Amino acid sequence: MKNSFVRKFALVALAIVAVMVWAVSGILASEPGSGDWPMWGGTPDRNMVSDAKGIVTTWDVNSKKNVKWVSELGSQNYGNPTVADGKVFVGTNNEGNRDKKFTGDKGVLMAFNESDGKFLWQQVNDKLSQGRANDWPYQGVASSPIVEGKRLYYTTNRSVVMCLHTDGFKDGVNNVKDPTRISITDADVIWKFDMMEELGNYPHNLSNSSPLIWNNLLILSTGNGQDETHNHIPSPKAPSVVALDKNTGKEVYEINDVGERILHGQWSTPAVGKIGDVTQLVSGQGDGWVRGYDVTNGKKLWEFDMNPKDSVWNKTRNEVISTPVIVDNVVYLANGQDPEHGEGVGHMYAIDGTKRGDITQSGRIWHYDKIRRSISTAAVHNGLVYEADFSGFLHCLDAKTGKPYWTYDMLSAVWASPYVVDGKVYLGDEDGDVRVFAEGKEMKKVSEVNMGSSVYSSAVVAHGVLFLTNRNQLFALTDKK
Repeated sequence: MKNSFVRKFALVALAIVAVMVWAVSGILASEPGSGDWPMWGGTPDRNMVSDAKGIVTTWDVNSKKNVKWVSELGSQNYGNPTVADGKVFVGTNNEGNRDKKFTGDKGVLMAFNESDGKFLWQQVNDKLSQGRANDWPYQGVASSPIVEGKRLYYTTNRSVVMCLHTDGFKDGVNNVKDPTRISITDADVIWKFDMMEELGNYPHNLSNSSPLIWNNLLILSTGNGQDETHNHIPSPKAPSVVALDKNTGKEVYEINDVGERILHGQWSTPAVGKIGDVTQLVSGQGDGWVRGYDVTNGKKLWEFDMNPKDSVWNKTRNEVISTPVIVDNVVYLANGQDPEHGEGVGHMYAIDGTKRGDITQSGRIWHYDKIRRSISTAAVHNGLVYEADFSGFLHCLDAKTGKPYWTYDMLSAVWASPYVVDGKVYLGDEDGDVRVFAEGKEMKKVSEVNMGSSVYSSAVVAHGVLFLTNRNQLFALTDKK
């Protein structure tokens, strides 16, 4: 693997990322319903499914066939696009040098016009001084932002949660009143919350969590982890998850059930959904367990060990990097390790989140052990689960039983997550190939397109347009004139 390490967290982030207020009263669906794709996973339940129709299945990045527009990013892209408020937001690094006043390696969030790809503004952050231990060089921003109204929230490479105005300084108002940042292409900061300063957080390699919103809460993973020796947890008392007031950035509650048991880092992004009679926050954590909490106060309801009893610490025991998906009271989630550790055995589970306590046995609906280590998030639709693993296999399983229907070998590592839309499944790989499959119990490949360079992020659709990134470009794809 070239360009090591933290690429893996982008997907998860990959995530990820915005809501309109369909999260009211904890009633969540797997499709935003607004035409936007305003957050990682579309809605807080994180299911990678869209109800959009008439989506393009073939295009050519060289001839520009079915390419509505293309915009340049930095040299690397590991986050996932968010589309809301007429704009597309995506994380990258500073190698594109959009603004000459910012030089050197930086973490950058860019905003583009949704209709034509015109660059609008960017938020630029210096790298952390500790280097790759906290902030891996040239990885940029891996968090997918979440947009609600005119506010955007994301996690910077510096482990800072930012609330920005989606229009930048276009509206003529400098909310942050920073005289050094008044260019029309600068971001307009409303508030920020420094997790290293406020929580004692020690992010490992990169902060990547894609926040979500539930009522007035902004919820995200902190990314707290090991130091560069991989033998020490500098901040065992720092939380794994934090909930902030979305309006002020003030802390509401924090969660830490892991302590000194972090295997490596904590890169799984939380999900929220109605499970039974409780709206739950579900979080994959750094000790290889997934846990469910009452989203209103962070009270733990259940926990589930994602590893077999005979797993060996720091060897065969996997952490959780994928994002939990909540559908019909069931949590779907696969585990894995940092891709730098290579390929290996993985596990995927369907978990009954209505149970309480340690539900490793009682809450297990099914266990699929034919998957390899995974950093991808599942898509669940029409009774089927689509999940990819890092070894490059796309698996189609029965949602109720875990029975495998088919497996497809992408012939390259997969960092992205499968995305279901318009009766199709879209998935990209490290070779830059994006394959489109027909939904269903029989494997049928519809098309295959190469994007010109590696695809680490996931496809998303907004207003009938397919948005995809390769390492350094953002594409808007459609066959409609």
